[in-house]
Amino acid sequence: MKLHTLKPAEGSVRTNKRLGRGEGSGGTTAGRGNKGAKSRSGYSQKFGFEGGQMPLQRRVPKFGFKNNNKIYYKAINLDVLEGLAEKNKAINLQTLIENGFVGKNDKVKV
Repeated sequence: MKLHTLKPAEGSVRTNKRLGRGEGSGGTTAGRGNKGAKSRSGYSQKFGFEGGQMPLQRRVPKFGFKNNNKIYYKAINLDVLEGLAEKNKAINLQTLIENGFVGKNDKVKV
């Protein structure tokens, strides 16, 4: 056995069918089946097309609303404040930020 004599196993390698290249590629329809848009040249399906059925993006209703003017507060529970009161004398926004309970730009609600 030599490298130049090697061949793939019988039936393992097939040539691709060249569709739409005349009668030689599959009879009168050139291997594309009969009629319809898919047999025509220039066919391309719209994204999300489901064969005439109402597409998913139109079946599912729109919902929700995001208010850009809403102010979100970071809630601080009393047990957190009690734990801080045992360690520190004064509790203010700066001590909450230093201990990692709120961020620098967060608004706080007790």
